Amino acid sequence: MESFKTIAVFNYQHETVVLKHLLEQEEIPYFFENEMTLSVMPLYSNALGGIKLKVHPEDFEQVQQILDNLNNPLKIV
Repeated sequence: MESFKTIAVFNYQHETVVLKHLLEQEEIPYFFENEMTLSVMPLYSNALGGIKLKVHPEDFEQVQQILDNLNNPLKIV
């Protein structure tokens, strides 16, 4: 886990729920730093720098694509 790098930061725990599901579905190893602390003390988010999504550098491109798809929900067919 030491080689894992931050790819995204979230302010609230509810923002990570769908992303967790997608990462697990793709079998991408990840962890959220500060997740447990902020689940108990959510107002500490700014002080701790938010909930940091950490992934292995080899998975950066795939995770970035997942994040981009989440940020662009409207697709015209």
